[in-house]
Amino acid sequence: MRLLVVSWWMPYPPDNGTRQRAFNLLKHLSRRHSLTLLAFGVPRGPEDIAPLQELCDRVRILPPRTLETGRLGIEGLFSAVPRYYVQTKSKEMTTLVEAAASDHDAVLALTCGAGLHLSRTARTMPSVLDEIEVGVPREQYVLERNLVRRVRHGLTWWKYRRFIRFLTTSFDRSTVVSNLEREHLRAMGCDVGRVAVVPNGVNVPDIEPASTRARRLIYPGSVMYSANLDAVRFFVTEIFPLVRRAAPDLVFTVTGATDGVDIGDLAGVEGVTFTGRLPDVDALIAESAACVVPLRIGGGTRLKVLHAMALSTPVVATPKGVEGLDLEPNRHVLVAENPDTLAAQIVRVVNDASLACRLVSEGRAVVRERYAWGPIASTLEGVIQSAVEDHRSGQRRQAYSGAERRG
Repeated sequence: MRLLVVSWWMPYPPDNGTRQRAFNLLKHLSRRHSLTLLAFGVPRGPEDIAPLQELCDRVRILPPRTLETGRLGIEGLFSAVPRYYVQTKSKEMTTLVEAAASDHDAVLALTCGAGLHLSRTARTMPSVLDEIEVGVPREQYVLERNLVRRVRHGLTWWKYRRFIRFLTTSFDRSTVVSNLEREHLRAMGCDVGRVAVVPNGVNVPDIEPASTRARRLIYPGSVMYSANLDAVRFFVTEIFPLVRRAAPDLVFTVTGATDGVDIGDLAGVEGVTFTGRLPDVDALIAESAACVVPLRIGGGTRLKVLHAMALSTPVVATPKGVEGLDLEPNRHVLVAENPDTLAAQIVRVVNDASLACRLVSEGRAVVRERYAWGPIASTLEGVIQSAVEDHRSGQRRQAYSGAERRG
């Protein structure tokens, strides 16, 4: 099959969760299908393009449009589509998509931003929208207590629900990474009969667990993403002081980009280090005493949890941190919600070698069984094939007119 793939993120280097998903799905799809990739990104050089060219027959990377901070504008204010998507939409990408579509058997959009650029094309040929996520805008509204911000988040959430309904009616099939996300779509009025669960996955390296571990806690995630920044702030200000009281030698390391984010108050805390973007974080994770995932907001599933488990590192997380993952607390991970219990679980696992060993063994086993990329890509292939069959049988949906004009 000839697949036209449009990605909101350049899939290489695979240094965050969305890129890891995109790159690994492309890698497995390329073994059986001919791929054309159109993506947004800023390559550092040929070394970022070459791995994608090995997987795809054609690769075209466009510079992303950036959101102008503080500038709403008439278009963003009155559009039925959330401001972020309106003001970062690329006419050049939409033109490229429409020109390339006729040479392909089906189109695959990776995330909702890519879906917006395919919304017209998706109605003319078999189409799949991968990885719809509604967690962050939903929770920003639901959890907000300040009246002014709640009204603003409420408007965004109203627009986002309408936008997602528009996308799911434009594509033959859509995917989410967990049953919980699928239920969110059901509550929003989407036809979940056309929504499949295609979970996140991870590569499980054939390595032995580290024989010695640094007295280090690690959080692998860029604080440029608001949910990660909230998690790190929560940990540094409320949990880490309790941990250090019981284990003064433990340090906390945050990996991932920090560009444009004010972390001065956090980076100044004794024992806290922000590494910035690293070419490879695997060794750092594998040698850490534990990976902490104190997320309080967000959607989807946490590749950082699966990644740490695959590298034989114990994980301590909030319920939100393991949300959507088929994991058992106290068997695969340790789970706690408030600062006191989270700190206690962290101190417990870093000081109890037998507990850490058991979590590592059970964790790697469940990741191999349920979250390997090969079977996950095969599931996505099945979703694409069902879209092709739907299209051939004439089972198309009509997007409601208001959203259609905005798409």
